[in-house]
Amino acid sequence: MKGIIQQLISQALTQLAAEGVIPQDAMPEPIIERARDAQHGDFACNIAMMLAKAAKAKPRDLAEKLVTLLPETPMVSRVEIAGPGFINFYLAEDAYHSLIPTILSQGHEFGRSNIGAGKRVQVEFVSANPTGPLHVGHGRGAAYGAVVADLLQAVGFDVHREYYVNDAGRQMDILATSVWLRYLELCDEEIGFPENGYKGDYVWDIAATLHREHGEQYHHTTEEVFQGVPADEPDGGDKELHIDVLIERAKRLLGDNRYRFVFELGLNTILEDIRDDLELFGVKYDEWYSERSITESGAVNKALERLRAAGHIYEKEGALWFRSTEFGDEKDRVVERDNGQTTYFASDIAYHMDKLERGFDRVIDVWGADHHGYVPRVKAALQALGADPSRLDVLLVQFANLYRAGEKVQMSTRSGSFVTLRELRKEVGADAARFFYVMRKCEQHLDFDLDLAKSQSSDNPVYYVQYAHARVCSVLRQAGEKNISLDITAGETNLGLLTEAHESQVLKTLSRYPEVVEMAAMSEEPHQLTHYLRELANDFHTYYNAHQFLVDDEQVRDARIKLILAVRQTLKNGLNLLGVSAPDSM
Repeated sequence: MKGIIQQLISQALTQLAAEGVIPQDAMPEPIIERARDAQHGDFACNIAMMLAKAAKAKPRDLAEKLVTLLPETPMVSRVEIAGPGFINFYLAEDAYHSLIPTILSQGHEFGRSNIGAGKRVQVEFVSANPTGPLHVGHGRGAAYGAVVADLLQAVGFDVHREYYVNDAGRQMDILATSVWLRYLELCDEEIGFPENGYKGDYVWDIAATLHREHGEQYHHTTEEVFQGVPADEPDGGDKELHIDVLIERAKRLLGDNRYRFVFELGLNTILEDIRDDLELFGVKYDEWYSERSITESGAVNKALERLRAAGHIYEKEGALWFRSTEFGDEKDRVVERDNGQTTYFASDIAYHMDKLERGFDRVIDVWGADHHGYVPRVKAALQALGADPSRLDVLLVQFANLYRAGEKVQMSTRSGSFVTLRELRKEVGADAARFFYVMRKCEQHLDFDLDLAKSQSSDNPVYYVQYAHARVCSVLRQAGEKNISLDITAGETNLGLLTEAHESQVLKTLSRYPEVVEMAAMSEEPHQLTHYLRELANDFHTYYNAHQFLVDDEQVRDARIKLILAVRQTLKNGLNLLGVSAPDSM
């Protein structure tokens, strides 16, 4: 619908420019918006006010000239000038009726566009450390990132989905050491398990695999492991030093090869679990990018050398620091510790440099909200490397709080007392989880009501939308059971019979779908699509409850069936973009 108005205005502007009323180089893109009040038409355009200065005319006078030059079309019933120079367009019923054959002929392509054609976008999301199973917080980032990627693809962008595997660094060493210590317990050693170790049941499972397949080959006594290791008790102990010394002890006692085996066993077991979880959640990636590959390829040293050559690196207390304060960060950042080890931030600099060098026009990172302070330093590094930091868009996703029977479910990742994404999916289903996760803006906290997500009622938003789709399918089944022929006529035949107020409302809502997909994609706000689908479902259910579709009048029946088929197709298209199924029966 919006395209009709855009075409009319563009033709009128071209004529105005040809007549010399406005300069050829002074024509901005017309801003066309849905009228907030039906009394002011369907669409409003402020182009006359935008061009008044260039045309050296009063906005209202310019609006009158524009209106006289608008091509005639049966799609517009009338045009009015309002206020200081707004042009209000009232669409004819035929314009809305013509939408139905468009939807039915385009099918799953309805709502898609090519506004992003020729542009490459990378969306990196989840990228959770492979130190444990994905929990419900990761699930929100997974759903959000996947839908943003699908929306961008729907409007024409070439989208590359990527998972950054943090397979190097201290957290992975803590995991490997935790697995080994649990293994020693299975060898009947009495271990005072470190406070900062990973304590989930999954660590026991990995340790059991190591013990079952390799027996006592990795066994060392408690005395060998803990002799001289500083305590980590709450009263005076140092938890961080305690685990770091244990990591070094594990590396020394096991040796490079055996330590690397334990490290890889933990990494690969958990990473495979993450892959399975995400695939079962409907999330797939084009690439799983290894952090270790950056270090091993020399990319980190290359990035640091570029920063050093540009004068952005200095040495202090044996460590190397990046002058990030010169680019708006609150303080300078360490990129290489005094022991010669590069930091996680250094790897991230190299990774983002690599992203831009791969030729993406835009890079989108989906991070947890706790990474808020990390954004300025990454953008600072890109700027210092001579890249445009605006090419990086970081979207921060707030944590999801689970509620069961009105009570908040308590979770702690390190202690292992958390609800995994797999458990959530099994309890409420992937459809409900995907829909609930993206119902709110990513930066807003999400309270996930487990009982509501499982309920089969109109209060459950995903059930309400899916039920609308299933209801259309049930009408078609009823026709078969009653031996009513549904030989749907082609084109716009009989659609002029759709004159009921409920039908007009459904048509107007259907007409907004392509605009919603575009807005949700360009603003990276999937919740706009969930709100739209709930609105369309509500309009359909209201229509369903007020009117019969399988009426005796064949022409009216034909028109109404075509309308609800258009509803079904639009619901299905929208649900597919959310990664949610569109069931035929419920």
